[in-house]
Formats: sequence, structure tokens, C-alpha cells
Amino acid sequence: MTTNSGAQQRSTGNPHNLVEKQDLVGKRAVVTGATIGMGRAIVQALTDRGAEVVFTGHSDERLAEARAALDTPLAHPVRSDATDAAAVAALRDQVADRLGGIDYLFVNQGIAEFQTLEEVTEESWDRVFDVNTKGAFFTVQRLTPLLAEGGSIVFTTVSNDRIFPGLSAYSAAKEAVTAFSKVLAVELLPRGIRVNALAPGFILTPTMGALTPTMGAAELTDEQRAEFVEQGNASTPMGRGGTSPLVARANHSSGYGNRGVNCASAKPELPSLRSNAPQPSSAMYVLRR
Repeated sequence: MTTNSGAQQRSTGNPHNLVEKQDLVGKRAVVTGATIGMGRAIVQALTDRGAEVVFTGHSDERLAEARAALDTPLAHPVRSDATDAAAVAALRDQVADRLGGIDYLFVNQGIAEFQTLEEVTEESWDRVFDVNTKGAFFTVQRLTPLLAEGGSIVFTTVSNDRIFPGLSAYSAAKEAVTAFSKVLAVELLPRGIRVNALAPGFILTPTMGALTPTMGAAELTDEQRAEFVEQGNASTPMGRGGTSPLVARANHSSGYGNRGVNCASAKPELPSLRSNAPQPSSAMYVLRR
């Protein structure tokens, strides 16, 4: 088993100055869907504070890129598919072998597709729910036995304060996660495990070489992407989207910064998209981080 008791403090150059001290030395975490954007920012924040982290992704290439970008022996990449029961079971075994147990679990993987009512198929609906809802639940089921007493679980969901046409399956899948996170908070109360659902609004993430919306928009044209970002920025009180490091800060408060057992849908002051946001027909944007 690898430990990080000898972790050395290092300068990160974090533009948000989120990390100033090594107060998580000896702590262990798992972050799923962590090769880009918010997931990677969470790993960065954890390792900067001295925690040892196993992080997952669906792509070997992105895992390698994330490992190089994180540039720390405290971050351990594991290729895993949240929709594959055998892969999730294997993840548990790898985490047990590497870390022994864990103190924090951040469930961050996600996938979405822009499809209107007429365009949604059973296959696309199942695909979105398999990753976002079923995958999230069974990841927690498998990994919770490794969680220490007083540990925490944080789900990344989505703020549905503003409706975005074309994302019915995604919105429903993430709302389901928020719903069962409340039940898990009660069930895990005897072990002192905190369960939170973090619901960011419009977040810009550095995917595909540019700042793009939270879930990537891989299939959008440059024009559609620009319009998407413009509408998202306009929907926020500050007139701009949030950033991955800010979400990592919110995860700090939800996951390992506060005490007591609770389930909260933490919604930063960044509401999601307006209902008049662009609706690219049948364009799928995928986050398999």
C-alpha cells in the first residue's frame, strides 16, 4: 500500500490561490471522471493539500494527459468505466490495493446529449442514465465499504434552476442523483459519513484546447459553441461562467471542509442556462472524463 506521509509542500502557481497549506497529508481520496475540467481541478486541490488520490477516466490518452498535468506522485490514474459492473468492482480492488481505505469519494463522471423530445431514443436515454445515475450509485455502493468513519461523499450534479431545452435526459439523471444522495446521507449517518450533492451552474472548463461549457460540447461547431458560451455567461449574475478551480473550492466545503452529517445541494451563484439558449439539433456533447 502506498502512503503519502512524506509528502512535501510544493508551489502550484494556482491562479485562484486555493491551496496554501498541506492540511490533508495522510488523507486518501477517489475522484471519478477526473481527467479534465472540474474533476481534474478537484484532484489538483486535494493533492496540493497533501492528500493521495486515485482518479479515474474513460480514455487512456486523457488519463495520461491528466497525470502529466497534475505532475505529482500523489495522483494515481485508473482507467474505469462507470457503466461496467466488473470495471467498478475492479476499481474497488485497485483502490484497496493502492490506498487501503479512503476518506473522501468524489463522484464526478458525466455524459450528456442535446436532444429534443422528438429526438430522444431509448438508447440515448439509457446511455445518459447509465453513466450519470446508475454508474454514480453503484460506484458509491462498491467504494463505500472502503470509506473511513466520518468520511465524505460528494456527487457532482447540475443546477436546474434555469431550464435548458434539449437536456431532458441529462437533467433528469442528475436530479435522480440529488434525490438518492439524500437517502444515502440518512443510511450512512451511523458511520458519520457526510453525503453532499454539489450542483454547479454554468462552468467553463479547459477542454479541447479552449474554454467550453461544463460538459464539453464536443460535437458543436465553433459558432454554436460561441453562442452557447455567450448565452451561459448572460445567464449568470456576474455575466460570466464559473471555473473549475471555483468548483474545487465548493467541493472543499462540501467534502472535507465542514463537519457534521448532511446532504446539501450546494448551488454557487452561477445559475444554469436560460431557456432561450441555443439548441443544436441532435448534437451530442460527451463528458467521459
